Amino acid sequence: MSAEAGADRLQHSQAVLLGIDIGTSSSKGVLVDETGKIVARASRPHQTSHPHPGWVEHDAESVWWADFLELTRELLPAAEGYRLAGLGVSGIGPVLLPADGSGKPLRPAILYGVDTRATDEIAELTAELGAEEILRRGGSALSSQAVGPKIRWLAKHEPEVYRRTEMLLMCSSYLVHRLTGRYVLDHHSASQCDPIYDLEERDWSADWAARVAPDLPLPELAWPTEVVGRVGAEAAAETGLPEGLPVTAGTVDAWAEATSVGVRAPGDVMLMYGTTMFFVEVLDEVTPHPALWGTCGAFPGTYTLAAGMATSGAVTDWLRGLVDGDFAQLVSEAATVPAGSRGLLLLPYFAGERTPIFDPSARGVLAGLTLEHGRAELYRAALEGISFGVRHNLEAMGQAGGSARRLVAVGGGTQGGLWTQIVSDITGKDQQIPAETVGAAYGNALLAGVGTGAAVDPDAWNPIVDTVRPNPDNTERYENYYRHYRDLYESTTRIAHFLAAEQHEADGTP
Repeated sequence: MSAEAGADRLQHSQAVLLGIDIGTSSSKGVLVDETGKIVARASRPHQTSHPHPGWVEHDAESVWWADFLELTRELLPAAEGYRLAGLGVSGIGPVLLPADGSGKPLRPAILYGVDTRATDEIAELTAELGAEEILRRGGSALSSQAVGPKIRWLAKHEPEVYRRTEMLLMCSSYLVHRLTGRYVLDHHSASQCDPIYDLEERDWSADWAARVAPDLPLPELAWPTEVVGRVGAEAAAETGLPEGLPVTAGTVDAWAEATSVGVRAPGDVMLMYGTTMFFVEVLDEVTPHPALWGTCGAFPGTYTLAAGMATSGAVTDWLRGLVDGDFAQLVSEAATVPAGSRGLLLLPYFAGERTPIFDPSARGVLAGLTLEHGRAELYRAALEGISFGVRHNLEAMGQAGGSARRLVAVGGGTQGGLWTQIVSDITGKDQQIPAETVGAAYGNALLAGVGTGAAVDPDAWNPIVDTVRPNPDNTERYENYYRHYRDLYESTTRIAHFLAAEQHEADGTP
């Protein structure tokens, strides 16, 4: 046999894994070989819908499924010559997508903590079930992140939709159902369905589910690495995927992203730089804290402590649109501005805030603005304000028992270097940068590789290639700014809440 023929046969025997992720503002997909090398990648932008202030939605058919189809069709030609071994999916979460018995969506999906419509239901359920008991059983206080209050909101405000609902889907479980026909949800996603999941028992809380989601059948539970079904004939015809392809249970995007960068050991923390900033720290055991989310991890038997800001990249994108500049140019200009943005301080609460203040009526504040400030200072102030929020969350995680032994940065915001440097300067902590920051889609391929046995060495998939270290001079300067950042929220809360109420009244929303 010639060397050329032998190489061709080897190529045809090599496995590749497909990972698809549906994010807040874009969807991404990758084909990855069994060593972790990316063979092909693709992405699609999309928009969220904001029918009322505080409401954030996606249409499952025109966003989630349409993106999945486009990404899959673009990537599959690159799989020619390989053996496609498995598929892993993830998506934004936790979300609420009510569907009928066939899995057909009955309304647009209500998104995760950025959607703040269920404020009254959060208060109602907390009073009904007890704040301490909710925290003890579920690992998290009720907040805009929780699915339970949004289920009650649906029953109260859209009773006809609720009456027809036979499936409670999330983004990943919707895709799994479309592909395999299975009604299944991973344990991690379920653990964010507070208050209807018992974190210690790792199962649905039957008594509370009967009160919060009466008469609704809950999905079967599985771990993200479990193969829960295979691509059916109808899905194969629609997607081009081979019939019988193994599909893993999937999970929420941030946990797939944490997996993608090797955040799997206790003390490992993922900092996800995206439309929102998200944090995941792996723990030996659950540590409930009222200002954070305690959840199941992506792997059996693991727990995580999580935090999430309501905006981050969304603020910089909003600012970019206002000043009519591109990101590379704005980053270049902001890099010339000294730490502190020449006397500007920004609260990044442009969509309320999630952890650690859980205040859906918080609002953005820009203090110190003068006629001498330009877009470079504004852009840097936005990056600094978000980074102060990062420090606030890391401090809360430390109070809850986290050690932050190792910080790993991932996401689109790691590009360019300025934002990650500001975060390290403000927190005083190193951040490791892996070779691949493509994110959750890459993690999904790894989860599929673990589930199917196709991954050769998961620990060697994504090596660290750079470390961002704090600049001591900037770290010292930011200390005063951080104290005033914390004070600025406290001193403007009453005004922010008044303005939030005025906005709702002007827009005719509750």
